[in-house]
This record gives sequence, structure tokens and C-alpha cells, in this order.
Amino acid sequence: MARLQPIPVAFWRSAARREPVREWLRALDKSERNVVGDDLRTLQFGWPIGMPLVRKLADHIWEMRSSLPSRREARLLFTANGEQIIVLSGFIKKSQKTPGTEIELARKRLKELRQ
Repeated sequence: MARLQPIPVAFWRSAARREPVREWLRALDKSERNVVGDDLRTLQFGWPIGMPLVRKLADHIWEMRSSLPSRREARLLFTANGEQIIVLSGFIKKSQKTPGTEIELARKRLKELRQ
């Protein structure tokens, strides 16, 4: 059942106040940003949601899957509680398997959030 109010989305922010995932999104073509944005809205209004849009990767880390018009696959790794979705990492997927480096980056950023 869709929720009436979306869960707020925040982007992980570094100690230097940079938001690398937001910067990555801005570097995408407009049509690709629109697809990711639409999928993010679906996530906000539908959380918790499963496949094909979202799958769990690790403890407290989920992957949002977006198929882009350029025939590429974009992924956002995020964490969520009942009150907020925090996007930890974003990348273009180049192989079948989610890169371990991206999962580790998401884990590191999640750990920083919890300190």
C-alpha cells in the first residue's frame, strides 16, 4: 500500500560538507536523472518495497535499481529507518555483480552516520 506522505530522502554528506552522490546524479544526462528521480519517488512513497526496484545487499544496506534510457544500469545504495532514507552511494553498474568496493563504501559511510 502506498503511503500518503513520502519518507524524506537525504544524501550522505562528508565532513567537508560535500554530497558525492548528489554530484554524481547531477553529472548524469537529464533523461537518466529523471529515471533515477522517478525511481527514488517510487521508493519514498512505497518503502518498504522489494524487487524489481529494491533488493537488500547487506545489514541495513539496500540497492535501488534503475534501468536508464542509455541501456545502462544505475544503482543507489541506501539505508533506511522508518523516518528517513539516506543515500550512501551511486554508480553505474558495469557487471552482473554489485562491486564489493561500492558495498564497502556504503558500509563505511553508514558507520560514519552512526557515530
